Order: sequence, then structure tokens, then C-alpha cells
Amino acid sequence: MPANPAAPPAPAVALDAVAHSFGDVQALATTSLAIAEGSFVALVGPSGCGKTTLLRLLGGLETVQSGARAVAPRASFGFSFQEPRLLPWRSVLDNVALPLELAGVPRAERLARAAEAVARVRLGDAAGRQPHQLSGGMRMRVALARAIVARPSVLFLDEPFGALDEVTRHELDLELRGLWERERFTAVLVTHSMPEAAFLAERIVVFSPRPARIVADLATPAGTRDERTWTDPALGACVRAASDALLAGIAGRAS
Repeated sequence: MPANPAAPPAPAVALDAVAHSFGDVQALATTSLAIAEGSFVALVGPSGCGKTTLLRLLGGLETVQSGARAVAPRASFGFSFQEPRLLPWRSVLDNVALPLELAGVPRAERLARAAEAVARVRLGDAAGRQPHQLSGGMRMRVALARAIVARPSVLFLDEPFGALDEVTRHELDLELRGLWERERFTAVLVTHSMPEAAFLAERIVVFSPRPARIVADLATPAGTRDERTWTDPALGACVRAASDALLAGIAGRAS
């Protein structure tokens, strides 16, 4: 008797027929989206289309107005935004430890866990520095360490590297993808960069202009990522497909 096919991964978080408005402005058309446990999903679309609203709904930072949101049992969330928002008077280590401090974790434990998170983003030699002593890329690494210090099962990333120069952004994309490949947490990324979406994610969800609706849901090339992946023809083809879907959505031609 043939073996049963493997069941698809359970969703870490999902929205079912969710729409959202801010006053008279509809930000998100009725949308359903499930994010599988352990997956890396990128959300792309025109500026102001509602991607961040969708991410905030998934993460529970916005209240669902209609439809339903489901979260896996024992799921925990971490967030990283475009601005690092570090406390200037605190060291790298103390900035990273802040979520644990707010949660009441004893000092010795929180500093040990913060040091581990700092090491995971390759900043161990900068643990005692303050934010003004760091480059922009280093500050974003600190923000990422702070987002993962509580060991969340789901990491939400809203344009975390969008303000950085291209070289630094590529370096951090490589760091983030490597971290995900090693640890396999669930990741949801909002980005305006199609190459970044294709490099980082397993799946790209493309949205129309506001009110956002899904116009394409694309798989990216399988396998690990390294510096050579940026020029891989398969990655280039994925970028073109996502870009074509975006342009079709803007033109109103997507099905």
C-alpha cells in the first residue's frame, strides 16, 4: 500500500477572510493567508498598499475588524522594524536584554541569553558598546538580536534593512537567511525589494495597490543561500515573475 503523502505544515498564524479599514480608508481587501510553521514568507507590493497593516494583523498589533485570526498553540512573536529604536544610554547587551528585563527574567539569566543572541548575529565583540559607537548595519544587527532574544517561534520583519546601503543590506540578508536556515523559526518579511524577497524567502506573496489583495503567491528557488545566489538565473527568473505580477496588479490586469 503506498505511503500517505506528508501532511502540509500546520500554520503558525493565519488570517481568514480578514479586511481592515482606517476610518473611511480601506487598507486591506478581504484576504485569507496562512503562514506555515518554519516557513519564510515575504510580502511585497506598492508603497502604501497595506502590507504593513497585514503584518500587524498577523502579529496581533492591530485588532481584526472582520474575519478571523488563528495562532498556533504556544506561538510567541518577535518584531524587527525599519528603525532600530535602540536606547542610546544602554549598551548593546543591555539593549538586547530589554525584552527579558520587562518580562521579569532575573538579571543573570537575561544577560546570558542576551549575550547568546548578540553572538548569533555576530556582534559578540561589540556587546559593551553604545548605539552611537555602531554603524547602521551594526545597529540593525542589535535590533535583530533584541527581536530573537526571547526565542520567538515567529519573527515579523517590517523593512528591517530598508534604510541601509546596498552592500550592508546584502550582508545582513545573508546573515538573516543563514540564521533562519540554522534555526527554522517562522519568518514574515515586508519588503519593497524583489531581489531581497526572492533571496530571503521561500514564498513571495504579491499584493495589489490599496486596498491590498493578493495577486500572486510564488515559490522561490529551493536550497541554501550564499553570495553566489544573487546571480543565480533561477533567482533572477523568480524576481522577474514577482515583478511582472506586481506590475499586473498595479495595472489591474491580475486575475
